[in-house]
Amino acid sequence: MTLDHAELVADRVVTTESRTPAATRARRLRGALSRRNLAVLGGQLLTVAAVLGLLQWLVDSGRIGTIYLASPTQILRVFPHLIIQEHLFGNLLITLYEAVAGTALAFVIGVSTGIWMGLSRAGERFLNPFVAAAMAVPKVTIIPLLTLYLGVGVNHKIVIVFLFGYFLFVFNTIAGIRQVQDSHLKVARAHGASRIQTIVKVILPSAAPSIVAALRVETGTALVAALFGEIVASKAGLGNMLNRAIGVYDTAKLFALVLSITVFSVLIITAVDQLEKKVLLRWKYV
Repeated sequence: MTLDHAELVADRVVTTESRTPAATRARRLRGALSRRNLAVLGGQLLTVAAVLGLLQWLVDSGRIGTIYLASPTQILRVFPHLIIQEHLFGNLLITLYEAVAGTALAFVIGVSTGIWMGLSRAGERFLNPFVAAAMAVPKVTIIPLLTLYLGVGVNHKIVIVFLFGYFLFVFNTIAGIRQVQDSHLKVARAHGASRIQTIVKVILPSAAPSIVAALRVETGTALVAALFGEIVASKAGLGNMLNRAIGVYDTAKLFALVLSITVFSVLIITAVDQLEKKVLLRWKYV
């Protein structure tokens, strides 16, 4: 073996090893612990501490009344009461169920509608006026009607979440299908792929990034839609808890609930991001 050939083989071994999952994790860890990243993290923590200290001082000094703003310590003291006596996590599960069920319904029906409209010109011509007209209707104006038809139970909020997400899935699916490259379709036809095989193995994978992008947006919107429906009319859920806190001007409880909802939203969005990287679009991150 010549020296040049040996060096080439060594380079290939190093390159292969650097692509292993362990090497990738080690590289990411070194990047996360770099001096620049640690400096940024330190600056962020100092900013948060400064804001919390300022809020605490404004309330404790009486410069802002507690009816308008709650201090961080007051907010923390409210959490045991929310968790034990007002069943924070039980109400959270109700709101999450409404958001997940409405999103799942919007995903299935919206993607199916988008596939039909994206693949069939006749289907698009037939459905487009109805979908466009339905999307133009302000959602807020029909919520009182939904309350009349469905009551104030869980189904009422599921339909509201569905309405907020359905059109997003429809048009993102259509956009994703129209982005399929002609060369991919020609290769599929050249290999004798049937219509169904072309749709399943070429068109839908190509449209997947647009569909997943809609799912990511809907993840944040769904919780807001469920909360909005609960604030309008509900018997339980985080929106109902917000309503009761607003009704008695309990500012500390209100801020505690807003903080809880923010944390839950971040966790849900993070879970969707991981689902995208590990399952839905795993091929993009290999």
